[in-house]
Amino acid sequence: MSNYYESSDLARFADVGTHNKALIDKFFEYYTMATGTDGALTKREKQLIGLAVAHTIQCPYCIDAYSTGCLESGADPAQMTESIHVAAAVRGGASLVHGVQMLNALEKVGV
Repeated sequence: MSNYYESSDLARFADVGTHNKALIDKFFEYYTMATGTDGALTKREKQLIGLAVAHTIQCPYCIDAYSTGCLESGADPAQMTESIHVAAAVRGGASLVHGVQMLNALEKVGV
């Protein structure tokens, strides 16, 4: 039985540029600069951020790629786990803070 998301499909990412190579080349140039090199943040820090974001947006391809990238850049499983807990806490907090909208609605009707 086939899955909708096949991990082997990640290797086909560049194929998305089949019909416009210039655009995918520019994307990968930008992507590499943003995530794959040391800058103000180390590559390891960028990979941990990527892993956290990957879990937040729930992209199985990204989770796979950034899990590997974290390990390759020197992150350990404890750091990786902590990064996804940071993402979960931020996402949970963002959901809860929208409760202010509920409170505003209640106040409008006098509750």
